[in-house]
This record gives sequence, C-alpha cells and structure tokens, in this order.
Amino acid sequence: MAEKGFLVRKTGEIPKERSTCGFRQRLITKEHFEGANLTFLSVYEAEQHYHKKTTEFYYVLKGEGTLVLDGERVALDPGTLVMIRPGTRHRAEGQVETLIVGIPPFDPADTFFD
Repeated sequence: MAEKGFLVRKTGEIPKERSTCGFRQRLITKEHFEGANLTFLSVYEAEQHYHKKTTEFYYVLKGEGTLVLDGERVALDPGTLVMIRPGTRHRAEGQVETLIVGIPPFDPADTFFD
C-alpha cells in the first residue's frame, strides 16, 4: 500500500524525552521527512551546546525567558523567532515552550559541548 500524502502528529500522543535543552517531543523526524525536523520543546535546565551541521529555528509559543547565543542574551516571549546557525553556542533559560525546526534534521552526533 502506498504511503499517504500527509502525516498528522499530536503532542498528546508523542512521548516526552529528556534532551540537552529540556523536555522534547519529536513531531517530525528525519524518518518522516529528510529535509527538516520539528520538535516541541519545554525548556528545563538547558546545557550550552552547538551543532556543526544543523541550523535551528526557535519559535516561542508560550512563556518568557532568554536564549544565550555566543554569550549574548536575547529575550524570548511568544511570537519571537530566532535562527541559530551552525557553530553558535546556545542554551535557553526560563519557562519557555518552543517549536524548533532543524535543517538538516537533528542528529544526536551533531551536538557538541565545550
């Protein structure tokens, strides 16, 4: 049988996982789509890290906090979009829920710590 031309995912049906930045739910992974991934993230005790290949787009859905980017602090509130290029050290602080788009899709081997 052929694959459908669409995919429906609901956060209530996706398990939460502990990640470098908090608790994530992987909405779209590279197994679903080779071009990008989408993750719902609740920030919690994030660790500073960077990626060598992936560009991340953080879109704030709820809450307030700060994104620390190469030592510079950027205020986060609903409606804020931040693009994080490869090589940029980053971590989030505060009570923030975000949608993250990763291009190319997130690969655990592409997460680095100083």
